[in-house]
Amino acid sequence: MAADSDPESEVFEITDFTTASEWERFVSRVEEVLNDWKLIGNSAGKLSPEKGEYTSGTWGEKSQDINFADFKFCITHYFLKQLCEKDDGKNKFEEDAFPLAMQDLLCMNNDFPPRAHCLVRWYGIREFVVISPGTNCEAIISESKCNLLLSSISISLANSGCQLPIFVQIQQKWRRMYSGECQGPGVRTDFEMVHLRKVPSQYNHLSGLLDIFKSKIGCTLSPLPPVNIAIRFTYVLQDWQQYSWPQQPPDLDSLLGGEVGGVEFGKLPFGACEEPISELHLATTWPHLTEENYLMQYLSIYISVSAVSPPTENNDISSALSKLTEPATTVPISKLSVSNMVHSARKHIRRHRRIDEAPLNTDILHSVLLYLFPDAAVEKLSENSKNKTAQTKSCGKAEQDKNSDYNLFLQLKSAPTDSLTYWLALCVCLVNYNHGGLRAVAHLWQEFVLELRYRWENNYLIYGLAPGPPDLRCCLLHQKLQMLNCCIERKRARDEARKVSEGSKERERKVSGGCQSSRPVPESATATSPASSSTREGSVGKSWDSWSDSEDEFFECLSDQGEMEAARADGEKDGSKIKAEGRLHPCNNMTLLNSTEPLYIPVTQEPAPMTEDLLEEQSEVLAKLGTSAEGSHLRARMQSACLLSDMESFKAANPGCVLEDFVRWYSPRDYVEEEVIDEKGNTVVKGKLSARMEIPGNMWVEAWETARVIPARRQKRLFDDTKEAEKVLHYLAVQKPADLTRHLLPCILHAAILKLKEEESVEDIPSVRKCIQQATSQASKLLHPTNQDLKKLEEFINQLMAMETIITQARSLKAKFSISESEKGEDTNELKKFASSLLEEPEVVVIGAGQGSTGSIIHGLFLNAQRAALLAPLDEDLSHDRKPTGGSNKVPDFPPPAGREILLRTCVPRPAPYSKALPQRLFCVLMREEFRLAGAFSSDTSFF
Repeated sequence: MAADSDPESEVFEITDFTTASEWERFVSRVEEVLNDWKLIGNSAGKLSPEKGEYTSGTWGEKSQDINFADFKFCITHYFLKQLCEKDDGKNKFEEDAFPLAMQDLLCMNNDFPPRAHCLVRWYGIREFVVISPGTNCEAIISESKCNLLLSSISISLANSGCQLPIFVQIQQKWRRMYSGECQGPGVRTDFEMVHLRKVPSQYNHLSGLLDIFKSKIGCTLSPLPPVNIAIRFTYVLQDWQQYSWPQQPPDLDSLLGGEVGGVEFGKLPFGACEEPISELHLATTWPHLTEENYLMQYLSIYISVSAVSPPTENNDISSALSKLTEPATTVPISKLSVSNMVHSARKHIRRHRRIDEAPLNTDILHSVLLYLFPDAAVEKLSENSKNKTAQTKSCGKAEQDKNSDYNLFLQLKSAPTDSLTYWLALCVCLVNYNHGGLRAVAHLWQEFVLELRYRWENNYLIYGLAPGPPDLRCCLLHQKLQMLNCCIERKRARDEARKVSEGSKERERKVSGGCQSSRPVPESATATSPASSSTREGSVGKSWDSWSDSEDEFFECLSDQGEMEAARADGEKDGSKIKAEGRLHPCNNMTLLNSTEPLYIPVTQEPAPMTEDLLEEQSEVLAKLGTSAEGSHLRARMQSACLLSDMESFKAANPGCVLEDFVRWYSPRDYVEEEVIDEKGNTVVKGKLSARMEIPGNMWVEAWETARVIPARRQKRLFDDTKEAEKVLHYLAVQKPADLTRHLLPCILHAAILKLKEEESVEDIPSVRKCIQQATSQASKLLHPTNQDLKKLEEFINQLMAMETIITQARSLKAKFSISESEKGEDTNELKKFASSLLEEPEVVVIGAGQGSTGSIIHGLFLNAQRAALLAPLDEDLSHDRKPTGGSNKVPDFPPPAGREILLRTCVPRPAPYSKALPQRLFCVLMREEFRLAGAFSSDTSFF
C-alpha cells in the first residue's frame, strides 16, 4: 500500500496538442485544393462581362473529393471561360481593389441569365467555389454543422488569400440552399439565403421586399442612396386546344388500294403523337428602375420553349429493343427458339379456345411478306423474269452508289437500303410495336424462314439481295442471306446445265456401278468466262440425282473412281496419251515446256464464299493447330485445298504438263526466266522455279505430286451448296428474339438516321444537322464491336428521339405562328427567324415587343387560351391593332404570372456610416409554391 501511494509510481497522461484534429485537416485540405487550382490572389483586373455573355459564353468546372473525418465532400470550381485579355497597362489593379465577385454584384449586363448555375442567376457572379456533400451522403441540416463548415471556409479564405466566394450547400439538395463568404482586403461579403414554401403576405409586393432589404443593410444615412430595381414577370402558356397539331395522317389511299404493306411498312413513322411543345414562357422585364419611379420604363419580351419529350412514334425503336432484348426469365433458354415460341403461343391460343387466331393477323402477315418478297405476287415466275429481277437490282444498286446516304451502311455495318435485310428490320420493328409484340415478331420470323426454305428447295432467288459472295462490310444476317442466295445460284446453274446436257448428250450417258463418268463436252459448249460457275462441265449419275447432278456437279469421288483416276495418272507418267478434259481457252501464246502443245487455262472450281463467322471459326481452328512442325504442315494442307483442286484441273486440261507449266499460269512471279548462252554460243531464254518453290518440303511440290488428273466437273466440291444452305437455314431457324434484334439493330438505326436527315432537310435546322453528323460517327463506333454495349445504344436512341422532338417542335412553331413556305415578306422572314432561334437559343428577344408582328401573335395565343379557360367565345377575327382590354371585354389578356423575380441593388457604407461604400444585393423569387431570398451583404472589416 505504501508503494501504491508513492508519488513516483503514479502514471501521468500527456496530451499532445500539436497533433492536428480532423477539423484542422479539413481546413488544410481546402487550402491545398485552392492552391492547386491557383485560385490565390486577386483577379479584379478582368473587365466586366459583356451583355449576354453569361448566356452565350462557355462555363467550365472542375471537381475534387475531400473528406471531413469519414464524411465525404465534393469541392467544385465554376468559372466563365473568357478570352484572354491583353495587358495594355490600363487593367492593372490596386492592391486594395474589391474582389471580382463584389464588382459582379452590381453589374447589370447579365441579369436573369437563363443558362447558368442557379448561383449565377441569384448573385450575378462569374467565378465561385461550391462545397457540397458527396454522392450518397446525408445533407447538412443541423445548424451546428453548417456553422462549422462556414467557419472552415472562412479560415481557409483568410489563410490562403483566395478572393473567390466559397459556398456550402446545406439542407436537402432539392431546396438548393447555399451559404457562403467572400473575403478581400478589408472587406467581406456574406451570402445568405431564405427558402419558404409560401410567400408571406407582407412580402408579396415590392414595398415589403424593399423594407426587408433596407432593414438588412441597416444604413443610417439620410437620404438613403437610391436602390436599383430590376423586375421580371414570367407567364406560362400551356393550353394549345385551339390549335391542331400538324401531324401527317396515314396514306389511306394506298392502304385501301390493295398495297397494304407496300407503303406503310416501307416507311419509318416520324413525328409526335402529342403536342411536342408543352409550354411557352413569356418573360417581361423591367431592367432599370429606381425606388422613386418603378413604373414601366422599358419593356422587353422574351420567350423560351420548355420542351418535355413527348411520346414520339420513333418510340417504336426503343420499345422494340426493350421488349425483344429482355425475354421472360421464366422461360428456359433452350426453349427460346422461334419455332418453340410459336408452338407455345399456339398452345396458349388453343387453351383459350381461339384456335383460328394467330399471333400475327393473317392479312397483316400476308402484307408484310408481300412487301418483303414482291416477286411472290406472281403465281409462277419464269426463268427470264427471275434473271431480269436480279439485273434490275444490280442496276439500281449502281445508281444508288453515287449517293452518300446510300453508302451509309458501310459506316454502320448494316445493309443497303434496297436490301431485304433493311426491309425486314423495318417490318420487325413495326410489327413488334403495332401488331402484336414479341409473339407476332416470332410468328413473322418463322414464316420468313419458311419462305427462304421454299425458295431454296424450288430454286427461286431471294429478292432484294445483290448477286455475288457475302459482303463482309454488311451485318452478319445480311451475309447469311447472301450465302443462301449463292447456294441457290449454284443449284440453279447445275439444273440448267443438266437440262442442256440431257437434251443434247443423251447418248453419252453411261452408268458404271456406284460412280459416273461421261464423255467430255466440246470446248465450244463450255468455254465462257472463268468466273461463271453456270458454264462448268459436268456429268449426270444416279447417286446425286435428287440434288440435280449435272455437268456442274462436284460430287464425292468413290473408291473405284479413285483407282481409275490413279491408273490414268500412271498412264500419263508412262507416256501414254490421255485425252484432255476441262479446257477453257488457251493462255495467250504459251506452250508446254515438254511439248509444243499450247497451254490451256482449265475450268476450275470457284473458291467457297464465306461469312465472317465462318472465317472466324476457320481462323480459330487453324490457330489451335499450334506452331509445331506437324501442326504447321496440317495447317498448310488445310489451306491448300483450292490449290490442289486447281492443280488437278490443270493436269486434266494439259496432259504431259509439269509443275513449271502450272506455276507459269498460276503464279508467274515464281517462274524466273533468264538469258543464258548454250553450247553453240547462242543466247537462249531458260526458266526455273523461284527460290521459295525449291525449298525442300514446299507445299506446292507436295501438292503437285499428290494431284491426280481429274477435271473440275469430277472433283469433290470445294463449296457444298447443299450443306451450306442447310446450315444457314438452321442458323436462322434457331435464332432467339434477342439475337434477331441484335442482328437487325444496325439496320434500324440506319433507317432512323436516314429519316432524320430527310426530315431535317425540309426544316433546315443547323443544330439538328450537326447532331446527325455526330450521331453517325458515334453509331459507327457503337455498332462495329462484336460485344455491343446495350446501355450506350439505348442512350444513343434517346439522342435520336431528342432530334426528332426538335424537328417536330419546329413544325409546331411554324403552325402556331402561321408561317408558310410559299409566302414571302418582311414579316414572314422575321417569324421564320424567330421560330428557328427558339430552337437554338434558350431565350429570344421579340423585336418590337407587343407592337410587332411576332408580339401580336403571342398576344393572340395568350388571349385565346384565356378565353378557352374562362369558357368565353373565341374571337377569331381579332386584329393585331385592336386592344382586347376594351370596355365590354372582361377576359384578362394574360394569366397571373407563374413567377416573379425582383432584383434589388445598392451601394452603401456598412456597418458604420464612415465605412467604405460596398455593394449590397437581394434577389427575390416569388412563385406559387416557392419564396426565396438570396442576399449578398458586404461589410467593411478594417476597423471592425
